Amino acid sequence: MVVLIDTDVLIDALVRREPFDKEAREILEKCYEKTITGFVAAHSFTNMFYILRKIYSIDEMKQLLLHLSKIVNIVKIDELLIVNSLKNSLFSDVEDCLQAECAKIVNADYIVTRNATDFKNSFVSAISPNDFLDFIERENA
Repeated sequence: MVVLIDTDVLIDALVRREPFDKEAREILEKCYEKTITGFVAAHSFTNMFYILRKIYSIDEMKQLLLHLSKIVNIVKIDELLIVNSLKNSLFSDVEDCLQAECAKIVNADYIVTRNATDFKNSFVSAISPNDFLDFIERENA
């Protein structure tokens, strides 16, 4: 199972944001265990660094993100992905479209996000962390 993990889910795990942190951390654990193959768009790392700088020191942030980079695969952002995201009129949010383009390029089965409605026009279906974990559990039963 291949998934692209949206930035919101990663932040939930990194800051232990309740009540979402348990599922987010479980998804990252499954990536670590190689039960699933997790991808993260490259720009998510810079977004997280910017957002979390008020919570963690620079050194702490670097260590957290370096650790995360060992657990997940990073999707490279190139000119084609950016241009496709800017041209896509089905998305009002370019960042969400870029996430969807990254999911498409790695042939992800799902985009794991708490904002599934933001991806209603995505080629790759979006699913909440809780629903994804339920799905994985049913698949492995």
